[in-house]
Amino acid sequence: MSNQQQLIRQIKQQKLLPLFYHTDEAVCLAITRALYAAGIRAIEFTNRGEAAYHNFTSLVAARNSSMKDLLLAVGTIRSAAQANQFIAAGADILISPVFDAGVCDAANSNNILWIPGCMTPTEIHTAEKAGCRLIKLFPGNVLGPSFVAGIKELFPGVDFMPTGGVDTTKENIESWFKAGVCAVGMGSKLISKKLMEAKDYAAIERETKKVLEVIGNVRIGNG
Repeated sequence: MSNQQQLIRQIKQQKLLPLFYHTDEAVCLAITRALYAAGIRAIEFTNRGEAAYHNFTSLVAARNSSMKDLLLAVGTIRSAAQANQFIAAGADILISPVFDAGVCDAANSNNILWIPGCMTPTEIHTAEKAGCRLIKLFPGNVLGPSFVAGIKELFPGVDFMPTGGVDTTKENIESWFKAGVCAVGMGSKLISKKLMEAKDYAAIERETKKVLEVIGNVRIGNG
């Protein structure tokens, strides 16, 4: 099994990829530790602000010292330059909201798992031809579980993970997995602005444990 296949397998086993961004380095570290304490072993830190690179390097240092089995993905990668910068910083996985040929080439040349964002069958087809086996469906709130059910049989060699439009309720989570996704990305519905502002990391840990339990009890459509 290749390294990229192993990483996909780990995401599929966890079935939840929490994602967040914050400008404060200490908050980022505390959120990461709360997620880790809840049992999370793969997270996505989004590249959405001027402090993203600095804060990500701090997460890598913390991971290397005390959370060695944690996979760190970096999201919102839209150029080869960004891809190379975060690969050099220690990213295990790159995630994008789009399919970008430059990011694809950078990931391939560095043997790094890249998860592109797709919204149409044509984009999914392009990503599959480029070698992508795990695709982020984005924005999930626009596409919905019915989209997954409608296109899944067209791409038997591809796994799907929606981001956006996934909330913490059993009904919503179950609808996605019954449609055939292998995992769900969850941001503000799990790590809310309110909890971050209050620095209520215990609540983030509790909520994450609850979601993992819900997912564990959901009948998964595709294993």
